[in-house]
Amino acid sequence: MRCSSLCLSVSVLLALATSTPALAVSQEIIEAAKKEGQVTWYTTQIVNQLVVPVQNVFEKKYGVKINYVRGNTGDVILRVLNEVKAGRVACDVFDGLSTVATLEHEKDVVLKWLPDEAKSYPPERVDPNGYWTATYIAMSVAGVNTDLVKPGEEPKNWEDLLNPKWKGKMAWSSAGSSTSGSGFVGIVLDTYGEAKGMEYLRKLAQNQVVNLPVASRQVLDNVIAGEYAIALQINNHHASISAKQGAPVKWLPMSPTMVNSGNISVSAKAPHPNAAKLLAEFLVSPEGQTIYRDNGYVPANPKVLPLDPSLLPNGTDFKGVFYTPEKLDEKLPIWDKIFQETFK
Repeated sequence: MRCSSLCLSVSVLLALATSTPALAVSQEIIEAAKKEGQVTWYTTQIVNQLVVPVQNVFEKKYGVKINYVRGNTGDVILRVLNEVKAGRVACDVFDGLSTVATLEHEKDVVLKWLPDEAKSYPPERVDPNGYWTATYIAMSVAGVNTDLVKPGEEPKNWEDLLNPKWKGKMAWSSAGSSTSGSGFVGIVLDTYGEAKGMEYLRKLAQNQVVNLPVASRQVLDNVIAGEYAIALQINNHHASISAKQGAPVKWLPMSPTMVNSGNISVSAKAPHPNAAKLLAEFLVSPEGQTIYRDNGYVPANPKVLPLDPSLLPNGTDFKGVFYTPEKLDEKLPIWDKIFQETFK
């Protein structure tokens, strides 16, 4: 279990930042990938925000077509497993927050291989067992509709969420992921301990947080639309992107925040194995990470700084705790059971 304080400060990131080098992949793989001609990517990412920009650059650069299938984490896991069991694998690469931790336990599903670029990554952003590499960093925070919550009235910490004035005005995802009420349960229990944490959660339940059976991004959209005042356990980069587009939203740096990573993995039985490796290497390279950055994500590669460094915990007024895919895979069923019992 690797769950440690997020320790990379902005100053460290600045020291690591360099100019964009060439992609660290052999010409042999590039030529083999071109012969394969295509790669199929099962992704949890927002298509227009990230997948299409990646597709445009990658296809132009290498002449290898990207076919993508978009779904949430559960969809991707189920689809990949069903393909392997049926002996008809279509997926070459897949991503997600905790997707790989579930799949790596299954035989002949995930390739034990890492991009060369992963050698430059901080240890918590690459799997020591060789199954995944982080593509972006996600901080789960609260967000408020700034038309409904005036400046200075925002909750500053978890205790403020217990104020009766927020009763029925908060919402979160009930999807059983890290970016849902289940993830919130986890960070509270890990921070407060079981006894004090459960006491807090029972008090919070009295404020009738609304459970929405959608992804956290949709919860945030509902808050932006004015349906609720506060969104809990949403990604701060999503709120930042929407705010820059003029939406009435602001994210709140409550501490500690749950920090995890979106990760890329290669299928063990990829129909296009060289194209799969080429795409994975591209996604974690400085060039690929620049696409993540330019579209509002927090890059996992320390060579590429986020557009807004304040999205990252600074260790003082905004602290974070990093959860690996394996940690989430181990703990989420427990947290979700507590969530179901406490908030349903």
